Amino acid sequence: MAEKKKFTLEYEVKSSPRILYSFISEPNGLSQWFADDVNFRDQVYTFTWDDEQQKAKLVSIKENKLVKFKWLDDEPQCYFEMEIVQDELTNDVALSITDFTTDDLLAEKKLIWDNQIDYLISVLGA
Repeated sequence: MAEKKKFTLEYEVKSSPRILYSFISEPNGLSQWFADDVNFRDQVYTFTWDDEQQKAKLVSIKENKLVKFKWLDDEPQCYFEMEIVQDELTNDVALSITDFTTDDLLAEKKLIWDNQIDYLISVLGA
């Protein structure tokens, strides 16, 4: 099996960190753009897409800053993280995504994130 490698993407988002944070950390916010349905219980988020479920444990959270999830069925070193980055001079807000994938799926995975974040921006009205 091919080894998964870490990659990072960054997207400019015209939103306040506080509002954006609710969309990346709360089940209700995540279900508006990331998955069809999101449930949370005992530090485990259940994401549903087209009747298919994937579970992820919330491993790190910093209010108005970042959330880090670990897929329960993935390799131990793999996770995905959404971090809100705000430029100190301009106050511009960006969402930095860190994820893992194999080389042969990198372009596809980036396209999925591009589409998800475009959808998030439209939901935010940003």
